[in-house]
Amino acid sequence: MNLSVRRPRRLKPLVAVLAVSAAAVTALAVPTSASAAQAAPTAVDCASGHICFWTGANFTGQKCAWDVADPDWQGGAVRCSWAATTNVKSVWNAGTGSSTGVAYYRGADYSDRIGCTRQQHGGNLAGTYRVRSHKWISGSCG
Repeated sequence: MNLSVRRPRRLKPLVAVLAVSAAAVTALAVPTSASAAQAAPTAVDCASGHICFWTGANFTGQKCAWDVADPDWQGGAVRCSWAATTNVKSVWNAGTGSSTGVAYYRGADYSDRIGCTRQQHGGNLAGTYRVRSHKWISGSCG
């Protein structure tokens, strides 16, 4: 009588380990929609009705905020102390009025528009320019 003993096959556990490993590598390599999403409004320190700009990414660093338009951040009624020497890296529009967004400009008196952010939106900017003025607008924005 010939008895054969079957050895357990290790192929299935090995395949499972490889599948889990591949999924983990893919999750780390491909950005998820959560990591690319904008920060939740509750996480942003910008008062309701204001537009806020920061020197750092992700709403960090020094902040300047306004609840009105400002034709000259360096010489207007509200001055932004770092605007003449530091690039803007992030913005949040906590506006609540009838305007659809805030446009911002390189120059004083709303010259050389470089961006616009819709109400209740914001995020990181290119960080390669300084802002000198901004105003609330309706129409094409964001």
